[in-house]
Amino acid sequence: MIGGVTDSGPWLVVGLGNPGAQYAGTRHNVGAMVLTELAERSGVSLRTHKARAHAAQVRVGTGPGGVPGPPAVLAVPTCYMNESGGPVKALLSFFSVPPERLVVVHDELDLDAGTVRLKRGGGEGGHNGLRSVSSALGTRDYHRVRVGIGRPPGRMDPADYVLRDFSPSECKELPFLLGDAADAVEELVTLGLLDAQQRVHAPR
Repeated sequence: MIGGVTDSGPWLVVGLGNPGAQYAGTRHNVGAMVLTELAERSGVSLRTHKARAHAAQVRVGTGPGGVPGPPAVLAVPTCYMNESGGPVKALLSFFSVPPERLVVVHDELDLDAGTVRLKRGGGEGGHNGLRSVSSALGTRDYHRVRVGIGRPPGRMDPADYVLRDFSPSECKELPFLLGDAADAVEELVTLGLLDAQQRVHAPR
């Protein structure tokens, strides 16, 4: 056991986003931003992988007594959001990771900006990246780290909202949000879902 989770192989942690500089700072790319934060914490760079992704093998978080956390593959698909399922399925196969040890980090319109929540399974809430992953895997039964970006103001189309850069005021808070989401990933894989939810969802 490592941190309350049976160490039966690696986890796959995937951050969803769109490729290219024009999308790098958009709300829809916050999942990929969290993966960059996790890679920096581990002192690694994500490198090109044949599964149409950038990936790196690491130990995530720290278990009791300061021991390194469980092994994991950090990855960001290099295709567009609505094609994310193919790379995720290929990475699971290549690294022999079962879907129940998959963690997908993604933006969430239905959570207030700055909020982070954990869940396993459930619907995709209209999120094209999650829909692609669920379709490719043939299951919705995988872990999600939901990173709240809030609803669009007024009558703005949600599709336009998620593809816009964070506002200047949001950018000031963004490092804290990315840090909280990266913490949530670490707690999920080291503690297990229920214990991690108790910590991440606790009032602050």
